Formats: sequence, C-alpha cells, structure tokens
Amino acid sequence: MVKIRLKRQGRKKRPFYRIVVTSIRNRRDGAPIEELGYYNPLSKELKLDKAKANEWIAKGAQPSDTAKRLIEKASDTGDVIILEVAKKERLSKKAAAKKEADAAAAAEKAAAPAEEKQEEPAKEEEAKEEAPAADEKADDAKEEPAADA
Repeated sequence: MVKIRLKRQGRKKRPFYRIVVTSIRNRRDGAPIEELGYYNPLSKELKLDKAKANEWIAKGAQPSDTAKRLIEKASDTGDVIILEVAKKERLSKKAAAKKEADAAAAAEKAAAPAEEKQEEPAKEEEAKEEAPAADEKADDAKEEPAADA
C-alpha cells in the first residue's frame, strides 16, 4: 500500500518536513517513491505540487491526516504559501474576568446613548409644545403695554 505522509528533516527542536509518497513498509525517514513538496511548521511555509498529490490519490495512495490537511490548504499553482494559524487567546482567570467586565461596561455604554436618543425626540416635542405657549405669553405682554397707552 502507498501512503502520502511527512518525512521529518531538520535538527533537534527545529522540525522541517518533506511531503512524500512512500510504501507503508518503509521507515518514516526512508527512501520515498516521490517527493511532492515541503512544510516548515515554524514559519508555516508550505510548498506542494497539488496536481501530483491528487494524481497519486487517484492511483490509490492514502494521505495521512496531516498530509490531507496540507493538500487541502496548498495552492493550485504549487507556489509557496504561508499558512496562518489562529492562536487561541490564553488569559489568566483574573485577566479573563477583567476582559468580561470591560466588555459588559462597553455594552452598557453603547446602550446608554441609544436610550438618550430616544429621550431627545420627546424633549424636542415638549419644547415645541412649550414654544407656542411662550409665543402666546409674549404676544400678551406686547398687547398689555399697548392697552395701557
């Protein structure tokens, strides 16, 4: 049986992998049938001939889980790409609690202006209602001096 898997290269604590087609009877780092590309997990650099990989899969080669994931992410042209991995945010319990409190405060602050905006039209309507009354008082005040004269 033929497999597509990773062949480890590089030195201690500095891994570098070649993506190879090999027999399952061969050792991990044994002689491959064909090299399809490489993957550097430290720099997230991947170069893989996707057409050859798909050709070997069509012939019956079984990719390992990691090889399958890399084949899916590889570019169709075989160019070198940099894989971006989303890192999970690791926070202490205290920092996580503070972040949640900040988020809650921001939500309250966002909700407060919305309430004020709803109150402002009501104040404008009250001001409009009061304005005609003020105009009437001003008219009355103007008429009174004229009546005295």
